Amino acid sequence: MDRLPRYIQVSSTLEFSRLVCALERAPRVSFLHDHNGKKVLSVQMDILKEKPIVYYTPLEHNGHYICYGLKDGKEESAVVDSTSDSSKLYSPIVRIKSLPETLKPGNGTADRYQPIELEDLASLAKLTWGFEEIPFPLFLFPLEKKWLIGVFMNFNEEGASYFCHVVLDQDPKKPFMKFSTNNGSEPSFVDGLSDHGYSYIKIIKLKETHPLVDYGHLQN
Repeated sequence: MDRLPRYIQVSSTLEFSRLVCALERAPRVSFLHDHNGKKVLSVQMDILKEKPIVYYTPLEHNGHYICYGLKDGKEESAVVDSTSDSSKLYSPIVRIKSLPETLKPGNGTADRYQPIELEDLASLAKLTWGFEEIPFPLFLFPLEKKWLIGVFMNFNEEGASYFCHVVLDQDPKKPFMKFSTNNGSEPSFVDGLSDHGYSYIKIIKLKETHPLVDYGHLQN
């Protein structure tokens, strides 16, 4: 059985910086290495049937840290050499000279996430809460003329993995979803985190349709 990693590209460096920095108790470490002949930044986010699921973006500039900031609903992202601006979040970049065979991309298997379509965004929001109250990110990507937004989960370590999702008619073009457990309002897509009394979940847009979801079993 192929247990080698699968590498999935996010749509931009900004999406990657949000993935490793935003709403994390501490920013995740990013790894710099070669992938398909190019330098990329990567982070592992899941395991599917013992295969690491790694998300990446091409490296645009050299540096020691990914810098991420959010102010007045405007995100900033850059690769920098120092952590001097205390208002920003920083993901350390670890440079890997050469990947071992076990971290090189696999050639693909039949293992897939099983899709579970949810009725509404409120149901999706309730599923995202992870360890220590840090919400899992939502992944967004196109499928034909629709957009799917959801969270990857497994309810049993030895069982199947699932993509619990909602179908959207269009790209929300917002980096966060906010919701409240107190006032019964529907979740909404927003640019920032400034409204008090709400919880927030980050959204990560992929460059293309996620390759590991079993779309043949999408519910009609």
